[in-house]
Amino acid sequence: METVSPYKRVVVTGMGVVASLGHSVTDFWNNIIAGQCGIDRVTAFDPSTHSSRIGAEVRGFDPAQYMDPKEVRRNDRYTHFGFGAAKMAIADAKLDMSREDGDRVGVIIGSGIGGMLTIETQHKILMERGPRRVSPFMIPSLISNMACGLVAIELGARGPNFAVVSACATATHAIGESLRMIRGGEADVMVCGGSEAAITPLAYAGFCSMKAMSTCNDQPKKASRPFDRNRDGFIMGEGAGILVIESLEHALARGAHIYCELIGYAATCDAFHVTQPDPDGKGLSLAMTRALSDARLQPHEIDYINAHGTSTPYNDKFETLAIKKVFGDHARKVMVSSTKSMTGHLLGAAGGVEAVISIKTIETGIVPPTINLEEPDPDCDLDYVPNAKRVAPVNVVLSNNLGFGGQNAALIFRRF
Repeated sequence: METVSPYKRVVVTGMGVVASLGHSVTDFWNNIIAGQCGIDRVTAFDPSTHSSRIGAEVRGFDPAQYMDPKEVRRNDRYTHFGFGAAKMAIADAKLDMSREDGDRVGVIIGSGIGGMLTIETQHKILMERGPRRVSPFMIPSLISNMACGLVAIELGARGPNFAVVSACATATHAIGESLRMIRGGEADVMVCGGSEAAITPLAYAGFCSMKAMSTCNDQPKKASRPFDRNRDGFIMGEGAGILVIESLEHALARGAHIYCELIGYAATCDAFHVTQPDPDGKGLSLAMTRALSDARLQPHEIDYINAHGTSTPYNDKFETLAIKKVFGDHARKVMVSSTKSMTGHLLGAAGGVEAVISIKTIETGIVPPTINLEEPDPDCDLDYVPNAKRVAPVNVVLSNNLGFGGQNAALIFRRF
């Protein structure tokens, strides 16, 4: 007898991306499958005194295309990215708010760090010109819930609205919690994902002091090398990835284009260390196992895993171990890749752009590569789709993200 889910089915109907590799889903995806790398020397500030001087910057993005110029001046760069990507996703979904009940539309957009540039800029003003010259817009500009607040104001969306903050798992948690909102009947439509703009002198100084970032400054296009023996740290990226998700019945009723279903989500914690993943992969293993259970799938039904794959020595080794624990013999058969080799690590926005990649993989049957995988690490011995895209049938994708603090999140998308 077939098991009937007690939950509403949830589908993806819109996507938006702002990243170093493109300011639209089409441009971004074309660069991803071409194996292009968005990492180069940092231009936002003079990085010459920092040990890491490279990053995946968003260049040439004009937030005034999406936001009133006055609001552009009042808001942080991370909000510009999140707002722009949200407007793209809403347009892609053809969501007409004049036909929607605003009480049934929600927004969950998170940021791992929030308005770091605002903090640094306003602190400099405080030190040089005194407290009276600090902007009255400083606080609303820097807080991590401003992107979701402004999107809701723009839409007239009065449903669930808050910002998730879980470091590099932020956007994945935002999408997963939005899934739960729709399943639980609290909303028909959710705009969800993450945005980040932390390529700033102070953020770089902090991460460099932790020795978390790559110092392969002379070869920026080669610096992010997940699962490679010579990986030496992550490379900062910036941007936003936003989805529009809705209940299947709502999408069908309005004739929306459906990209895929969102069928599984789980959130766990390593409860082990502030920055280092559990060396036994317990928390991530549990997240993947619970996401599979939520999706009512067996491990062998996953075709592709978009890995967290940060290019740090610990993460890549322990994520590989966790995949082996959960997938058993199928771990050798499932395709795995880290697109951070091309996008850099977008911190709180990583799960948003990687959700878009996961969905496009299902839509196109093209699996993106892990570039720069030249000398495989013996501890990282799965099929990481090295260096070139692969054409293959993909029906189900798992996307992983991990954050400082031990947070883990996993999403599962399936062909509709």
